[in-house]
Amino acid sequence: MSTSICNDLATCLSSVTVPGDYFTTGVFAFSLPTLTVEGVGTIALPLTASQAKLLVDASEPAPYGRGEETLIDTSVRRTWQINANRVRAQGKGWEKMLEGLVAKAAQGLGVTGAVEAELYKLLIYDKGSFFVEHRDTEKASGMFATLIVALPSLYEGGELVVRHQGREAHVDLRSEDPSEIAYVAFYADCVHELHPITSGYRLVLVFNLLRQRRGAAPRPPRYDRQQSDVERLLRTWCSDPSRSKGWPEKLVYTLAHAYTPAELAFGTLKGPDAAQAAVLAAAAKAADCDLHLALLTVEESGAAQENFDGGYHGWNEDDDDDEEASNDFEIIEISDRHARLTHWQRPDGEPASIDEYPCRDEELSPSGVLDDMAPDEQHFHEATGNEGASFERTYRRAALVLWPRARRTAVLAQAGPSLSLPTLDRWLKQCERANNPATEGTTWQQACELAQHVITQWPWQQRYAQCDARPGHVAAMLALLTRLQDPSLIDNFVSGMCRAGDFGANDVAALIDALSLLPAPKAVLLLEALVQTQAERDFGACCLLLKQVSESSGLRRLNIGASALCPVAEALVQRMPSMGPSSTPSWLKSPVTREVIENLFASLSGIDPSMALRAAQMVLERSALFGMDALVLPAVAHLMKSKSLRTSTAVQHLHSACTHHLRVRISEPLSPPSDWARKSNLGCNCKLCAMCRGFLADPERREWQLKAVEHERRHVEDRLRTTAADVDVWTDKTGRPYTLICTKNQASYDRRAKQRGEDLKNLEELERFSQHE
Repeated sequence: MSTSICNDLATCLSSVTVPGDYFTTGVFAFSLPTLTVEGVGTIALPLTASQAKLLVDASEPAPYGRGEETLIDTSVRRTWQINANRVRAQGKGWEKMLEGLVAKAAQGLGVTGAVEAELYKLLIYDKGSFFVEHRDTEKASGMFATLIVALPSLYEGGELVVRHQGREAHVDLRSEDPSEIAYVAFYADCVHELHPITSGYRLVLVFNLLRQRRGAAPRPPRYDRQQSDVERLLRTWCSDPSRSKGWPEKLVYTLAHAYTPAELAFGTLKGPDAAQAAVLAAAAKAADCDLHLALLTVEESGAAQENFDGGYHGWNEDDDDDEEASNDFEIIEISDRHARLTHWQRPDGEPASIDEYPCRDEELSPSGVLDDMAPDEQHFHEATGNEGASFERTYRRAALVLWPRARRTAVLAQAGPSLSLPTLDRWLKQCERANNPATEGTTWQQACELAQHVITQWPWQQRYAQCDARPGHVAAMLALLTRLQDPSLIDNFVSGMCRAGDFGANDVAALIDALSLLPAPKAVLLLEALVQTQAERDFGACCLLLKQVSESSGLRRLNIGASALCPVAEALVQRMPSMGPSSTPSWLKSPVTREVIENLFASLSGIDPSMALRAAQMVLERSALFGMDALVLPAVAHLMKSKSLRTSTAVQHLHSACTHHLRVRISEPLSPPSDWARKSNLGCNCKLCAMCRGFLADPERREWQLKAVEHERRHVEDRLRTTAADVDVWTDKTGRPYTLICTKNQASYDRRAKQRGEDLKNLEELERFSQHE
């Protein structure tokens, strides 16, 4: 059911096969002509203001036709004209360029027969020039359309509006590049008007387009039935019942021709693509849908297998013959597929403020449109080691993308936080600039709708999300929801974080701001749920959260007492990690640090002293894993600096354990070795290691030389380094085989002496703090 509208749309447009439209416009590479005007001389291009004035002086007011009459009325038309018999355009390449331009215009109008262009007039528009709505009269036998070529000149205003059968096109013929000219061609029965020139001078050549053969004059193709069918389909899609059918939020109709990103535009569509775009544009406008043109890119990868046909083709990744290479392999499974829409274009030619959107299979029209298409790129990779054969392929297609304007926010949310969050921020700023944001009505409502859709589309809500949130997106979303001041949206979003969210230390401040808008009991429940699901993944972020919430400012913001946080604290203690920085598991987002321990006891001591004492006992029980010297000692030293925490039972317990730990180690005898005997625990009983143990145990011998092949030398060296033996090793590369030189040192003593100095310093600092009141 979900694909019916995709197939129905394709069916409606499938009969739109004749290229062309009632108008066509574009730009063309410009071969500069020698333009000569009788009475003025050679005209320099781009047109200068001084020569423009000379042309106006040599011109006559342009008339307009009304029935059989030709009239001059500056309230209807204010333009200057020079007849074709006084104008000559010559130069190398001009005729060839004009021939190509005429062919392009004829193609855009859907005319297949021979067409020629007859120069009609040179028109000059100065400031204030205009022409009200009118139709061109037939000026020559066989004329069916008008071609306007805008020569390089600087001006503002002068937009041309062309209308036909309820459709309207706005054409701007200004070109910033003097090496290009803009043109427009339209059928003679089209109503058109020229908006006033506001500054500068506009210079155009007007041609009559003539058919060269007898017969009926060409007419714009009519697709009234198809347009009506598409409009009716889109109206059904836009209505509420369409949602119950499971239809997609947007439609992606793929076009037939290939287009590069540089040439992708409504004005450059070819053949039936142009006609289908015109039909869809008119129907979308009538049905209140947004329409864009975009580049669809689909990337697939997965497993492949080699085709064994009794021979080997010798193909590898660098083979230039892709067709032969593909015959050697067969795709057996697509494991990864990513589709995106980029290079967005609007029908009016204005830039679209859209970056990248995901595209889902159920949105493609017709459904399965890529199944029988050849990929633009396809590469196979032979099996290597434990990896089997694989493939990668890419499809690129131009596509018309549309969605109901009323559901624009739902579609916007599909693009992911990178696009939807800036849009939500922009809408909120519009509302906040008003004295009463709620009075902004539509914008405020759209912001609320977008926020709800963003929450629904947030990557953690989807098992196979196509758009992942980036660092900072969670905090940004929380801040936006706080500005919206909608408790239900905050509850919804934070509940998602509690289930499976990506929560980190950078999100803590924004989370507290958001929770302050909720009823206190609800805020505490969400905090507890968040710690239950996230503590094992990011214990440090949860400790920071509890610390900031338990501070006086946090308690005031949530309107609670410290005891209300007991369930949150209990959830955190129950999920204390049992491993320190040297053995942090891969699933932990961040390791436990000194600051994490400080935040833990700073918060627990104010919430529940007995719980804090239990946590201290757990830390000490796991001291080998937590890291007594690396984490606990520096954390306790820092906690003791706080007068309020210094008296905490938990901190006192940790302090006593740390001082005992230091005193025990300081009491151990420490003296440099009296001879060259060194401890050995090589963990190997091979012949070479036995020789090495004998060397280590010898009190008289300081150096040992092992002349051996590389793997034997390497084995002994690895055992010495792995067991941290008091031996320096290096390789003497004179002679064959090389010689491993082993020299005893007193590294163990040096390490203990250094540790003794640090222990004395740390003990002095801890005892100094214990003496403070």
